[in-house]
Amino acid sequence: MTRTHKLPLLAIALLASTLLTAAVAGPQSPPDLKSLRGSVRIDGSSTVFPLTEAVTEEFAKIAPRVNVTVGVSGTGGGFKRFCHGETAISDASRPIAPSEVSMATAAKIDFIELPVAIDTLCFVVHPKNDWIKSISIEQARRLFSEGGPTTWKDVDPAWPARPIKRYSPGTDSGTFDYFKDAVMGTDGKIRTDISMSEDDNVLVLGVAGDVDAIGFFGIAFYSENQSRLRALPVLGSAGTPVVPSAATVRDETYPLARPLFLYVNAKDAVRPEVAAYIDFYLAHASSLAEEVGYFPLLKDQLAKASSNWSARRVGTQFVKDGKRVEGSFSKIYK
Repeated sequence: MTRTHKLPLLAIALLASTLLTAAVAGPQSPPDLKSLRGSVRIDGSSTVFPLTEAVTEEFAKIAPRVNVTVGVSGTGGGFKRFCHGETAISDASRPIAPSEVSMATAAKIDFIELPVAIDTLCFVVHPKNDWIKSISIEQARRLFSEGGPTTWKDVDPAWPARPIKRYSPGTDSGTFDYFKDAVMGTDGKIRTDISMSEDDNVLVLGVAGDVDAIGFFGIAFYSENQSRLRALPVLGSAGTPVVPSAATVRDETYPLARPLFLYVNAKDAVRPEVAAYIDFYLAHASSLAEEVGYFPLLKDQLAKASSNWSARRVGTQFVKDGKRVEGSFSKIYK
């Protein structure tokens, strides 16, 4: 025998009211970005700047009353401001360092770590430089080492006996830090007669104006200046020249690829304007990365970053027990 349970009249009324309200309201609505107000302060990497600038320009179209300012103090300089509570977001062209984690901890700043794109370190020369066709990591180390060659002929007897002019990002730059790790190694001593700047556009002007110059920076600045510069393929593990491309980044055959990051102050993450900005950034990072000359994250990497943001997961995966975690980005960020 089937038994039927009858709901009390009050329960029926409440259920009907709830269903009616849900039907009218529908799914939870996103914030009204047109009327959203506030400010978002960002500083840090000159390498990440083109991507953040592109995101900011697009975000301004849908949230015109949110004032987003983007500074370029370099990755290290940006982290200093971030750990002093001066910025909500820090652009970084390398993972946060153990010393910077300690600085954030001392300042009681929790942060959310978000990779947003992949960059490649790019060596460039003047277009009229017709003698160097590619470069190995060892050659790059010699060129930028203290006591290294002073003329091109010192590198190869067949090359011109003219002085080499070198250009590099400044010491506060994450690109400089990455270069030290990936090219110079722990024992490498960088020469002191290099022309340095935190502004990559200054480096572009330097190399573009001197046939005997060589420099390095993120690939976006080369992409913007291809008519004025020539990029050098880098010898990979197989000893063959490898050009940076989406394919060589994906299969990790280009030896100087690295992730780009945002670090978000967890306290600022609760502010509607900051949350809306990061939501927008992650949703458009892949397409805008390609637009400015970088490479998008793999789908699972972007999904993990989005998941970490949704959960407001704090901390870093690149420092453990006060030491840097060694390994490739794809192996660490899983």
